[in-house]
Amino acid sequence: MGKRLGVNIDHVATVRQARRGTAPDPVTAAGIAEMNGADGITVHLREDRRHIQDRDVLILTQVVQTRINLEMAATEEMVGIASRILPFSSTLVPEKREEVTTEGGLDVLSQRQTLHDTVFRLRKAGIFVSLFIDPDLAQVRATKQAGADAIEIHTGAYCRAFQAGRFEREFEKIRAAAAHGSNNGLRVFAGHGLDLRNIVPILSLSEIEEFNIGHSIIARAVFVGLGQAVREMADLIHGA
Repeated sequence: MGKRLGVNIDHVATVRQARRGTAPDPVTAAGIAEMNGADGITVHLREDRRHIQDRDVLILTQVVQTRINLEMAATEEMVGIASRILPFSSTLVPEKREEVTTEGGLDVLSQRQTLHDTVFRLRKAGIFVSLFIDPDLAQVRATKQAGADAIEIHTGAYCRAFQAGRFEREFEKIRAAAAHGSNNGLRVFAGHGLDLRNIVPILSLSEIEEFNIGHSIIARAVFVGLGQAVREMADLIHGA
């Protein structure tokens, strides 16, 4: 089985919400991404609705031809929404109103019971569930105990280290977490801050089967167009 690319279209909605208008349309972006090699579409419906809106998610569930991954906080509201619209998968992420973007992984250890209950409800609805965690072995084990299907490894620290030219230590954390997750029967995904350069070492890790990437693709799309930006990343990942 080859590696997959999930394209996060949140920041298409970020640009739209700057004017509270209708353009650019994230639903159109999803279609362009799929036509250019995306294996899935990821959206984060935040509590504050700063970018993706409820209507976006509803329409996406009707038109996306691949699969939808709904990033969400483990709240009653979001579990209710997911249970109604039934995305292919839900990724539980931490969420703070004051953050610019997701700053770190879930602390599964400290909220294992709450997350276990949320995971149970989502899986009962037929939704594949992953937890977005830092590359920490204790968090991997807690994710398994919470009953999730997969981990998504937060690669932010690695990407910052890559930019500084000293990424070996952070890479090793990801390698160990990926291996530990796979050995414990969890599927392994990764995302946050990945671009065409820093993803290359990560592609060597056989356990990681899916990458969810948004910001770098949308940023590159400003200059080369969304289709080409997605195609470049898809070709790199599919060729790994």
